[in-house]
Amino acid sequence: MSAPGFQNGQVSFWYRDLGVPTPRQALPGRLEVDVAIVGGGYTGLWTAYYLKKEQPDLRIAVLEKEFAGFGASGRNGGWLSAEPPGQLRRYAKVHGWPAAVAMQKEMFASVDEVITVAAAEGVDADIQKDGLLHVATNQAQAQRLLGRVPSLRREGWGVDDLHVLDAEKLAERVNITGGKAALWSPHCARIQPAKLVRGLASAVEKLGVSIFEGTEVTEIRPHEAVTKRGSVHASYVIRALEGFTSAVDSPRLWLPMNSSMLVTAPIPDSVWEQIGWRGAELIGDEAHSFSYIQRTADQRIAIGGRGIPYRYGSRWDDRGETRPATLDQLTRILRQHFPAIREVPIEHTWSGVLGVPRDWCAAVDLDRSTGLGWAGGYVGHGVTATNLAGRTLRDLVLGRETELTRLPWVGRHVRHWEPEPLRWLGVRALYVAYRAADRQESDGRGTTSLIARVADRISGR
Repeated sequence: MSAPGFQNGQVSFWYRDLGVPTPRQALPGRLEVDVAIVGGGYTGLWTAYYLKKEQPDLRIAVLEKEFAGFGASGRNGGWLSAEPPGQLRRYAKVHGWPAAVAMQKEMFASVDEVITVAAAEGVDADIQKDGLLHVATNQAQAQRLLGRVPSLRREGWGVDDLHVLDAEKLAERVNITGGKAALWSPHCARIQPAKLVRGLASAVEKLGVSIFEGTEVTEIRPHEAVTKRGSVHASYVIRALEGFTSAVDSPRLWLPMNSSMLVTAPIPDSVWEQIGWRGAELIGDEAHSFSYIQRTADQRIAIGGRGIPYRYGSRWDDRGETRPATLDQLTRILRQHFPAIREVPIEHTWSGVLGVPRDWCAAVDLDRSTGLGWAGGYVGHGVTATNLAGRTLRDLVLGRETELTRLPWVGRHVRHWEPEPLRWLGVRALYVAYRAADRQESDGRGTTSLIARVADRISGR
């Protein structure tokens, strides 16, 4: 059931009350700066923020095709989470476990860093830090969820960082149909994504950073960002495009994976009482076709998940529209989890893209000989990781060797994705497999589906 005035696309629900921002000035022509940043999302803005705070005399320009926050930074699920942007075991395989644990500790700290900066800069982004619940709703999910605890402890999640909840303890926080067990971490806050990115852009401008919108970068060269309005020459050029990376680099570098969301109409207090969700915990289910959920500040539920995960040739849809089948899928999942909202209409749905490296691990790097730097491939965990990436790029640009520049994602290079049509066929087949595995487990299978195990091995997840 859709509400009167139902909207599909139009960037995202997060902009509906704010309004799409009035465009800033486009690049007026050829420009010389110290640092040119390609992309006006969280990564680019955090990098500009920390560089300018550390060295105010730096000339910094942010180049954005649409407007700051047009991409994933203004469309995501609002999880300011400490979950790492990749698999720590893969980082540990190259750099050792102490380095991987150090990265996890920095992710914990980065959650609070974002909250601190937002408060200091007067950014009201509906931030509430009530933690994160990962919930199992069948026996196979519960076995998988609880089976991860020993490895999470090894990765730096201590007894104060991760709590195991049985069905009774879970119900004290939220009533999810079939909830059998959960993991709760305090290291997560709800945010309103568009409010955060718009506030961050304003803070960056106040520091003296130039943000040029309506300025498409068509090529990145050593010490140069080429646009249709002229070239920007810089000592350092930082690529911060995440899911849009294929616009200026190989389409096989990072897969632009689609993720879709929907949001309900405001939910009456009587229904909230049935749901029993009194805080602002973020919620993720343990299905293979994972969904992510938040209770918004204006008393709605927003849920996201993978619908059509990939478009042939690493393309994306700028309009952000969600296909009917994906809308139906997300609506069905939401109402399975919370039957009390069956009569609450859906008001808005939208989609966006995130960047996925072949090994599902993010990377940060800077080549001082060419002046080219980059960060991204956050595999859906970018709200917090972008802050850590921005501070790491600051240190790399300033030529400092710090604890951040020694983290195991710095300098990481992996093989590219397969060429087409293998890439498209492979991704589509994997998500068909994951949905089949979810059906098996929902029908009573007590252990993780063999289909999912094979799919995980093939995908590298």
